[in-house]
Amino acid sequence: MGEVQTVEVAVDVPLHGTFTYLAREALIPGQRVLVPFGRRKVCGIVANAIPREGVEADRLKEIEASLAGVPPLPPEFFSMVEFAARYYHYPFGQALFTALPTSLREARDVVLPDETLYALTDRGVSEPPPARQTARRALWQALCDGPMTIARIKSAMPRAGAVVADWLDRGLLKRETPPSVPFEVATVPVLNDEQAAALAALSSGEGFRAWVLQGITGSGKTEVYLRRIEAELAAGRQVLILVPEINLTPQLVSRFAERFPRTRMALLHSELSDGERLRAWVDAWQGRAGIVIGTRMSVFVPLPKLGLIIVDEEHDGSFKQQDGLRYHARDLAVWRARRDKVPVVLGSATPSLETVANIRAGRYERVSLTRRAHGKASLPVIHLLDVRHLKRVEGLAEPAIDALRRRIERREMSLVYINRRGFAPVVACTECGWISGCPGCSARLVVHLLERVLRCHHCGHEEPVPRACPSCGNIDIKPLGEGTQRLESALERMFPEARVLRIDRDTTARKHAWDAIYRQVHAGEVDILVGTQMLAKGHDFGALSLVVVLNADGGLYSADYRAGERLFSQLVQVAGRAGRADVPGEVLVQTQWAEHPLYQALRANDFDGFTETQLAEREAAGFPPSTFQAVLRADAPRLGDACRFLESVSADVAGRHPAVLFSGPAPALMMRLANRERAQLILEAQRRAELHACLDELSACAADLARRAPRALRWSLDIDPQEL
Repeated sequence: MGEVQTVEVAVDVPLHGTFTYLAREALIPGQRVLVPFGRRKVCGIVANAIPREGVEADRLKEIEASLAGVPPLPPEFFSMVEFAARYYHYPFGQALFTALPTSLREARDVVLPDETLYALTDRGVSEPPPARQTARRALWQALCDGPMTIARIKSAMPRAGAVVADWLDRGLLKRETPPSVPFEVATVPVLNDEQAAALAALSSGEGFRAWVLQGITGSGKTEVYLRRIEAELAAGRQVLILVPEINLTPQLVSRFAERFPRTRMALLHSELSDGERLRAWVDAWQGRAGIVIGTRMSVFVPLPKLGLIIVDEEHDGSFKQQDGLRYHARDLAVWRARRDKVPVVLGSATPSLETVANIRAGRYERVSLTRRAHGKASLPVIHLLDVRHLKRVEGLAEPAIDALRRRIERREMSLVYINRRGFAPVVACTECGWISGCPGCSARLVVHLLERVLRCHHCGHEEPVPRACPSCGNIDIKPLGEGTQRLESALERMFPEARVLRIDRDTTARKHAWDAIYRQVHAGEVDILVGTQMLAKGHDFGALSLVVVLNADGGLYSADYRAGERLFSQLVQVAGRAGRADVPGEVLVQTQWAEHPLYQALRANDFDGFTETQLAEREAAGFPPSTFQAVLRADAPRLGDACRFLESVSADVAGRHPAVLFSGPAPALMMRLANRERAQLILEAQRRAELHACLDELSACAADLARRAPRALRWSLDIDPQEL
């Protein structure tokens, strides 16, 4: 037997620290190993390996095997996970496995997809299979369009293995290695003066700098990104671009592929299969991908030649994970850029109040783009329609209907925005007042008429639409309010000649759905788009000249102190979809509160004035970003159990931390979710260090008390929460 090691191994379990095993082969940190844990055999990651002589083997469990397929994870990956686990007070092992692709979490060897490309030879091109061999003919036709991997070949023809072997033997097909990716840039547009000045600023200096690229919608932020990326690629460095939603990637990828046709890109998002995600992750990790584009989880991917990080739409709440390791990808991106001594660019038309506060404090530097990049384009004119004095048909005021009709006649595209999917938000009985509620949540069931179901958008519960009131038997039950499905149906009745396309979570659930939507829109095959906030983020629809906003008022008087900031940002973003090309844009916002300061700031395009007011209100109330906040949450089948647990934690910890304000416990805003009742304890402090010193003790106390609490109780800690 060779030198014996004791090895510290991280395992995906809700316990802090690592676990000691005996290794009878040389191991190094970052290796994946198979270890016994309780009655299971699980994947572990070697965190530390210390050779020791004279270790008594019977006192430690042995590592059973090394898991093959990828090299050891690099130290930089460990350091980032360690920081995230420490800052968010989350078990290191669980944080580590959260940051890995699914394939690397499993207790088995991994096999990377075969990247060999197969291409038709000249003879193969000139000798197509007979037309009667339809499957072979279809495969041949696909190969005529360009080389394909074996995975793509098998997706085109499932039993293609024998055909590929036959065509290789006959000289109809040849193997090609993936092409090298020398740096190359396609033709680039001329920057305007503001873009050129912004690029010069973002390119100045070396090492870490945190830039905020604040540009109005349509100001050409992406073109500035592309120029900045070009410099990094030319120097042989990698670029990480974080986007908030999967649906933003098709348009970005298309722009990037067009600009850098020979640069390899790695895409990382939840629509990928496990194999696709592993390949992209490894391509980024091994330095083969020059550009890495992904959603929030991509912030963890190791990049050996990182030169620049871009966080697009940095204000978006999707960058904050809402379960498990509740990290904020934007904040981790800034930390990573500082550690790796590279610049980070946070882009937005409406920077978050946290980002504005960092600009004021001198931690971030702002660069502004104040006019639209397209020569004739300008910001749309915003009109507020006071619906208290206007007749409405299916939720649409008459001026909005007239404006839609004019756009159809002029062959211009319109967008009707309503942040509520489904047919209607609720079904109600006209006799007894019964309303369709979710049996497991403090929420209403939404009507989805096409599927004839009532669905909870929180827990997923579904039930058929009743034929009569379940309470009194009355058959006169009606859907109340508007959703995207109902609006789509109404517009099709109002404008039978118009082509209406609905875009929401229901219509984009299929893989590649966004690609098809983009092709349809950019081919001019749509007259009216109907959609939710998915359409408010970064999309460029050049022919769109009118935006109609319905039911915006709900965000004005929410119990969540961030609601006003979110509403203003959403409205600025969705309004910005209009008038991005030659045709002037117009925005109609239907509201009962036209004089509200938020709407007045929106109409005046006064972002700075709005943020001044919001920051002053937050400071007066003691809310972030003027303070630092965390939330301890608990849920159980009964609210009393959750509240008693939080009361016990507060009683044990609060007295030793006078600088931290404890509020609660109190029921959560949505008290009941998925048949569990929820409560929360809010902690606030003027200084981050004081809050985290308290949280160190609080998390240990909560873990100890949870072991003695009812088994059904669950708890979690959310640092810098985005939702209360």
